[in-house]
Amino acid sequence: MVYTLTVHLYANDKPESIERIKAKLIEAARIYRKDKETVDWLVMQDVHDPRAFTIVERFENESSQKYHLENPYWKTFDPYVIPLLDKAMDLRRHEELDTSKDVEVPV
Repeated sequence: MVYTLTVHLYANDKPESIERIKAKLIEAARIYRKDKETVDWLVMQDVHDPRAFTIVERFENESSQKYHLENPYWKTFDPYVIPLLDKAMDLRRHEELDTSKDVEVPV
């Protein structure tokens, strides 16, 4: 199964913070997508609240994060982004469900 992280970020109320976070997320996605065993690295902005962002990091398995964390770019991300946030990042870890087979839904 694919191992997935979702990270929710909320920009502080300084107008330039939104554009700075957006640029950093786009840059990060373009770099991290190339990491070994990374299935995808998606970034998005809330359609109703421009201060809210989400990152979806998809890896072949949990141990694949090793390559992500070893990427030299990783050390630049938090120091740049954290000062632009209103609150701490909300990181969640998931195992994607296997949807390749039919299931019987209990009544």
